[in-house]
Amino acid sequence: ADGTVAWYTFSGFRRYHAECHVCHGPDGEGSTYAPALKKSAVDMDYYDFIDVVTNGRTKVGASQQSVMPAFGTNPNVMCYLDDIYIYLKAHGSGAIARGRPPKKASKPETAREFENACMGN
Repeated sequence: ADGTVAWYTFSGFRRYHAECHVCHGPDGEGSTYAPALKKSAVDMDYYDFIDVVTNGRTKVGASQQSVMPAFGTNPNVMCYLDDIYIYLKAHGSGAIARGRPPKKASKPETAREFENACMGN
């Protein structure tokens, strides 16, 4: 009610804008370079999302070719992949508005522990 989002949603927003928005546009709105994610993420299966981000994807058609690079070795993406997925689902479904969430819940200790382990700290 007051605009506070879960930590994982906020983390996903931050990581999306650090790694993904360059191609897919702010808030997953798309660009001339890459498709919008906010709508496709709502319908995309979790495991398909993981596969595409980890391994990349190439689509070749009569009128276009698109290449999604693999991010499987990038810890700034892979350690926060669930957060990015949560953020895209929340934004795509209309649960959160476009732009930086105005408030965030505190970072859970389990998130801190996972982050440290994943990043090798």
